[in-house]
Amino acid sequence: MHIALQEKLKSLPEKPGVYLYKDEAGQVIYVGKAINLKNRVRSYFQSSRNLNAKTQALVARICDLETIVTDSELEALILECNLIKEHKPRYNIMLRDDKTYPYLKVTLQETYPRLLITRRLEKDGAKYFGPYTSAGAVRETVELLRTLFPLRTCSRREPDRRQRPCLNHHIGRCLAPCAGRVPRREYMALIGSIVAFLEGKEEELRKRLQGEMEEAAENLEFERAATLRNRIRALDQVMEKQKVFSTDLADQDVIAMARGFNQVCVQIFFIRGGKLLGREHYILEGTDEMDRSEVITAFVKQYYSRSDFVPREILLQEPLESAEEEELINRFLREKRQGRVELRVPKRGDKLKLVEMVAKNALLTLEQLQNEQQRKKSMTEEAVLDLQRYLGLDEPPWRIECFDISNTMGKESVASMVVFEGGAPKKSDYRRFRIKTVEGPNDFASMAEVLTRRFNRAREEAREVDAGHLDPMSAKFATLPDLVIVDGGKGQLSSAREAMARTGYDNIATYGLAKENEWLFHESNPDPIILPRGSRALYLIQRIRDEAHRFAITYHRQLRTRAQTASALDGIAGIGPKRRTALLRHFGSVKAIAAATVAQLAAVEGMTEALAEQVLSALKPLRENGQAGNAEKSV
Repeated sequence: MHIALQEKLKSLPEKPGVYLYKDEAGQVIYVGKAINLKNRVRSYFQSSRNLNAKTQALVARICDLETIVTDSELEALILECNLIKEHKPRYNIMLRDDKTYPYLKVTLQETYPRLLITRRLEKDGAKYFGPYTSAGAVRETVELLRTLFPLRTCSRREPDRRQRPCLNHHIGRCLAPCAGRVPRREYMALIGSIVAFLEGKEEELRKRLQGEMEEAAENLEFERAATLRNRIRALDQVMEKQKVFSTDLADQDVIAMARGFNQVCVQIFFIRGGKLLGREHYILEGTDEMDRSEVITAFVKQYYSRSDFVPREILLQEPLESAEEEELINRFLREKRQGRVELRVPKRGDKLKLVEMVAKNALLTLEQLQNEQQRKKSMTEEAVLDLQRYLGLDEPPWRIECFDISNTMGKESVASMVVFEGGAPKKSDYRRFRIKTVEGPNDFASMAEVLTRRFNRAREEAREVDAGHLDPMSAKFATLPDLVIVDGGKGQLSSAREAMARTGYDNIATYGLAKENEWLFHESNPDPIILPRGSRALYLIQRIRDEAHRFAITYHRQLRTRAQTASALDGIAGIGPKRRTALLRHFGSVKAIAAATVAQLAAVEGMTEALAEQVLSALKPLRENGQAGNAEKSV
C-alpha cells in the first residue's frame, strides 16, 4: 500500500460522505457513499477473506483515494450518483443511458398557450408531461390533440396581431387568437381539456365533452355539436387502444430483471393512470459478483437520480440491499417527488403478476440482445477473416487502427484515430490529435506527425509498464494494431510508413485507402488491391473509413466553431465565463459593450468600476475602429 494512501486512511473523518478510489494513473475506478467514511473506507483494507473476487481486484488497484464530506447520508447518495455518471468508474455498476426522453409541454405562462415537444425541463411556468420512451408516440399524441383541439402552432411566445388569420384557421386547425377570433376564456377551456387528457382523465374529459355537445344541440348550435361529437369519437378510439394494467388507476413504475453471463437486463414499465404508456430496458455489466438485491438497488439509485418523474408507487422484483438503504432511497424519492412514494415487493395478487410479466419481458429482451450480439459478432469476425485473405496477411487483423486528417485550407488541422477490434468499433480507444508542427494544408506532413506521436506514445507506455510504473489497464497506446489504414493514397501512405520506420514500428501491416475508388495501396506493390463489390471485407473497410472521417471532421468543426465564436472579451483578466455571459446578455454584442460607459458596465451584475475600466481599456481598439467607421459614414 502506498505511503500517501496509508496516511489518508489514518485521517479519515467520521462523517457521512462520498469516497473515490483512484488507480496509479489517477483515474477514478470506484465511487461509494458512507454514513461514516472512516469505518466504511477502512473496511476495504482489512482481511481479504470477507471480500468477493471483484472487490479484491478493486483493492489491488487502489493507489489513492479522495473523500467528500456531506451534511447527510441523503446528500451523499445524490453526490454518489452524480459522480458515477461523471467518472464512469470501472468497478461500479453502470447504468449506461445518456438518452434524453421527450416531454409534452403546455406553455401555461403564455397568454394563449401552445402544446410543444421538448427534451428539456425548465422552471418557466409551463406544465410538463412525461417522460415518454417513444418519440414517435409523442408526435402521434400531439397530432391527435391538435386535431381534437385547434390550438395555435405558431412559434412566437405571443401571437402576432394580424387582420387575417393563417391557413390553419381556414382548415379548422386553429382558432386564430392572433386575429381575435376566439375569447381567451374559450381558448383556455381547450387547454384545460388537453391537460385533463394528458393527466389520464379521459373519462372525465369525455363526460365534459358529452355534456357540452348535448347543450349545443339543445341550443340549436348544430355545427358546434358536430365538432364536439367528432372529438368524442376520436377520444373513444384512443381510449380503446390503451390497455388497462391497474384497476386502481395508479401511477406506477414496475421494475424487474433477468441475468445473463456477466450481464443483467433491467426492464421498467411505465404505468400512468392505470394504463401502460411505455417501457424501457437497460443493460448492466460487471454484475457477476453481485446478488440480485444489489443490482436492483444500484439501478434504482442511478435511474431515479437522473429521472425527472417519480411515480406514487414503485413495484420491485427484489427487495433493496438493506433496510437502511431502503429508508435512505425512500427519503430521496420523497424529496424528489415532493410527496409520498411507496417501494413495494409484491408477494401475491395482481401486482405480483405485473412484476412477473415485466420479468418475462426482461428475459425475452436479454435473449434477443444476446442473439443479436452473437449474430453481429459472427458477421464482423467473418469480415475480418475475409480481409485477412484479400490482403494476404499472416494473422487475422483483429485490431485495426485508421487515421484521417481534416482541415479547412490548413486551418484548425486535426487528425482522428479510430479503433476496430474483431470488426466492431472500440470507441473507448478512439483518439483525436490537434496538429502542432505543420503549417498550411499539408496532409502528408500531418499524417507523419500523427503516426509519429501515436507510436512514440506506444514505446513510452511499454517502457513504463515493463518498469512497473504504469498499470497495463491504464496504458492507452501500448496496445498495438495488427493493421493500420491511412485515409488517402500513396502520398499519405509513404508519409505514414516513414514515421513508423523512425519509431521502430514499420513491421505493422499498413495500407492507404484511396478515397475515390476505395482501393487499398501497399508500399511493396504499385497496383492497388481492389476488394470485391458486395464483400464483407469491403463493407468493413468502408465502415472504418467513414467512422475515421466522422470522428475527424466532428473535432475539426468543434475547433472551427470555437475559433469563430471566440469573443474579444476572452483573455481580459477578471472576466470569466459568467461575467462575459452577463455582459453579452445585457448589451447584446461586444461592439455595444465597447461603446458603453464605465457606469453602464459597472451596473451589470458581477461587475465593478475597476473591472469596467479594464474592459474598456482592452476594447479600446474596437472602440476607436467603431468611431472611425462612424466618422467615415458621416462624411
